[in-house]
Amino acid sequence: MILVTGATGLVGSFLTLGLLKNAKTVRALKRPASDLTMIRNVFGRYAENAGDLFSRIEWVDGDILDIFSLEDAMEGVEQVYHCAALVSFLPGDRKSLMRINVEGTANVVNAALEKNIRKLIHVSSIAALGRPEKQNEVIDENLVWKTSKNNSNYAISKYGAEREVWRGVAEGLKAVVVNPSVIVGVAGLSMGSSRLFNVVWEGLKFYPPGQNGFVDVRDVVRAMVLLMDSDIRNESFILNTENVTYKRLFDLIAEGFGKKGPQIGISPLLAGLSWRVEKVLSGIRGRKPLVTRETARTAVQRYEYSSQKIRQALDFEYIPIEETIRHFCKIFMEGR
Repeated sequence: MILVTGATGLVGSFLTLGLLKNAKTVRALKRPASDLTMIRNVFGRYAENAGDLFSRIEWVDGDILDIFSLEDAMEGVEQVYHCAALVSFLPGDRKSLMRINVEGTANVVNAALEKNIRKLIHVSSIAALGRPEKQNEVIDENLVWKTSKNNSNYAISKYGAEREVWRGVAEGLKAVVVNPSVIVGVAGLSMGSSRLFNVVWEGLKFYPPGQNGFVDVRDVVRAMVLLMDSDIRNESFILNTENVTYKRLFDLIAEGFGKKGPQIGISPLLAGLSWRVEKVLSGIRGRKPLVTRETARTAVQRYEYSSQKIRQALDFEYIPIEETIRHFCKIFMEGR
């Protein structure tokens, strides 16, 4: 029996489908009011017998903030994939980030220890690694976290979550942490990284000067399953296909749509101005801003991540980023 938290999210949806395709028995934790749209979209797109597979999910109502529901959900479970988390770069979500990502993970770890779970895979983020002191420094799993103004609230919360996992390891838990870069996947027009595709589809004219790491959601899931089924434990692994400039990323997406990519580069000064303008406009329109101070700050920085450790540990090869973008551009257009 396998328990998946966050099964209704992007990674959790692809993971749950993959496990069921491999004849695994899956129990999925969800809140009573959880939206199942994303996981239904993933099953409908990637499984011929979607209805049959979906019916095999053992749904249990619960919440990672409710340790008693977690203990009930882990009854008879051997493996836990902890995918549930809040991803937000809105200043007002700081308390929620700390509560859900840190306290929630602490609850998952404590329940796993109580129920003698054989192994836990925790989905973290490259954000939890922190930022290097020098620009152009290659970031790997050995980077030491340091307090920095460049660490977003989301990053701080994911770092705190990882500390809870390592605390559990010190208490006897067998665990592996994966640190995906920006996860690319489409399972709905306004969900997850679909927003990257959406802004290009609508005719993006500007691009920031930064660079980041990107990885296909299917590779994230594949690596997680391989790590779970291996003898590897108490290690962390960066999952990153390639380090790509935002200009190249947007050009690849535009090419996949048969559209013209953004032609105007914006300076760090203009990026700083953009989030302020967006804050005012979002307030007037009554919606969440597309650009925040934290996302604007990240978009002008150049980050480079190494994925050598996972490649060597599992002889792991990634789907090329060009293939990933083509695939999800097709999925995006078919869903419109």
